[in-house]
Amino acid sequence: MDAVRVALLREVLAGTQWPGAARRFAGSLRRSVVPAGGNLLLVGTERYEPWHLAAHLVDEAAWSGLPELAPTLVRHRVRPGEPPHLSVGLSRLEAARRGHTLLVVAPEQPGEGLLERVHDARRAGATVLSLDGGDRDLGTLAHEALSVPDATAELDLDTVQHLVSAAAGENSLPAPRDGPRRLRDRLARLADQLTAPPPSRW
Repeated sequence: MDAVRVALLREVLAGTQWPGAARRFAGSLRRSVVPAGGNLLLVGTERYEPWHLAAHLVDEAAWSGLPELAPTLVRHRVRPGEPPHLSVGLSRLEAARRGHTLLVVAPEQPGEGLLERVHDARRAGATVLSLDGGDRDLGTLAHEALSVPDATAELDLDTVQHLVSAAAGENSLPAPRDGPRRLRDRLARLADQLTAPPPSRW
């Protein structure tokens, strides 16, 4: 999703909790990985692999000048002959320690095996962040969680991942605001739209 579409999505969702919630979560992600020099591990569930979020974070890392945002994608199944960046298995979580950030994306229940690994990583000092469908056990383990229950009609977890990755790469995260939108906020939004690259025609 390009910058223009993200800006339009934020416009559509203005007045809901999601743009602010995504920016707060993205702020937690940046505060965890940037001072630590990276060490971001991204893992999904056995049935859901967040490769799309991994690709967006790699892009945001390059565009923002924050290489720490580029994650290591941890996979439940690694097939023989796959390239190195797609060959990191769950055993990588066992090495997570203080200074590591574990970002778990779980639209459904993560499963006992993954929960145990996340629990062990947290006990070893890793920071745990969760984008999930509302799983209580995972939410309890996470230092910061952003949940999108299935009952939410406004958007789905994939859309929230776009908001989070875009916000993570922003040079500065806007402070939450209360009440009516201020002129400065409207001008900043307009500037974002005007400076965004044109949408592809293909």
